[in-house]
Amino acid sequence: MTSIRSAAVAGTFYPGNPQELTLSVDSMLDAVKSEEPCPKVIIAPHAGYIYSGAVAAKVYGRLKNRKHKITKVVLLGPSHKVAFKGIAAPSSDKFCTPLGEISLDVESIKFLAAMDDILFMDQAHTQEHSLEVHLPFLQRALGTFELIPLVVGSASKEDVALILERLWGGDETLIVISSDLSHYHEYAEAQQMDTETSEKIVSLKDNLTGSEACGCQPLNGLLYLANRHGMKVKQVELKNSGDTAGSKDRVVGYGAFVINSGELVKKDHAYSLANRQTMLHVARDAIMQRLIGNKDIKINLKLFPAYLLEKKGTFVTLNINGKLRGCIGSLSPQRPLIIDIIHNAQAAAFHDPRFKPLSLIEFQNIEIHISVLTEARNMSISGKQDLLAQLCPGKDGIILKEKGKNATYLPSVWEKIPKPEDFIYELRRKAGLDPEAWDESIQVMRYETIEFS
Repeated sequence: MTSIRSAAVAGTFYPGNPQELTLSVDSMLDAVKSEEPCPKVIIAPHAGYIYSGAVAAKVYGRLKNRKHKITKVVLLGPSHKVAFKGIAAPSSDKFCTPLGEISLDVESIKFLAAMDDILFMDQAHTQEHSLEVHLPFLQRALGTFELIPLVVGSASKEDVALILERLWGGDETLIVISSDLSHYHEYAEAQQMDTETSEKIVSLKDNLTGSEACGCQPLNGLLYLANRHGMKVKQVELKNSGDTAGSKDRVVGYGAFVINSGELVKKDHAYSLANRQTMLHVARDAIMQRLIGNKDIKINLKLFPAYLLEKKGTFVTLNINGKLRGCIGSLSPQRPLIIDIIHNAQAAAFHDPRFKPLSLIEFQNIEIHISVLTEARNMSISGKQDLLAQLCPGKDGIILKEKGKNATYLPSVWEKIPKPEDFIYELRRKAGLDPEAWDESIQVMRYETIEFS
């Protein structure tokens, strides 16, 4: 049976009439003339539209510049009505505004609920406005999308950051953090306070307090994540209710900020500790399933973030007591990363021609090492000495092709063969080529890896 969270503040924070609401939101969005790229993250206020709507529209208006369809929105805001510890997810299937229903990404929410700090708590959502006021903007800017709405109670920045990492996704996912700034100060004092808070936000200071931003806890989680992964936050607008529709004696501050996709160090983010643990767990489970007789592994790809579904080449290496027990990999991106890991984990365990198939007893002692490869690129070389001069020991993985034969060494091999001349000598021998010869038809490609175990 479908459960719907009904609009709680329609008619107070924003118009309750669908036609009036559409006209109001569209007029604010149409007023935004910007060629700036579509943001990956939006930080926007959640007051009544007459007070903060135009500020929020400054960032929502940039969604029209998107090059890819946004199909999922992760929305985090503070709790104003209910005090609780952790992060609250709703049990409902849909949220509703006067503009219509929004389907929730129920599968992702169930996946999150397995985490210690996520709880199902409809009470935190029923009357909460910090999420609801963003929905009409999203409906008019995006059309159809799935929503993951989370109310943040008393939660650490690390816990919020972990949630954001798991939900980050790719271009199809938009992150929205809901927060106003200072509350009920005189106009000039509020301006000074909000300017200082804005400087902290763009400087990635993750120690905001409730007096600086009511959404300090989801904000601090985002800023903690941003600081770890090389993101840049840009201020788009900074005003208060005294600039819009209120008096200047007791004002509320509003800021609009963005993080653009191109400013994320995606390589680091995509393979965070949480995601590395996920990949290692999937590899181990893939081997176990084959050991107990399950030939086909059923996996729900919707449970994984988009960057674990990108096509990547991987190697899976198995060791027992520090000794190699199997290693199989893909040099080129052929299938989704998580699927490639499953395939190569099983191949390393049961189809490496150097070893017998892994036994159940051996399985108890295996160490799994995963290497995720960047795209291999041709090296422009004039000869053997030029190749040796261009190599970056410890960093380069090398693919060597000559006369129909080929071989590769991962960057980790540099630990055992640190000299470039020895590295190429042994790689040629591995390929079945004369290790001391050189042929002008040789093709050399290099790549890098992210490695973990």
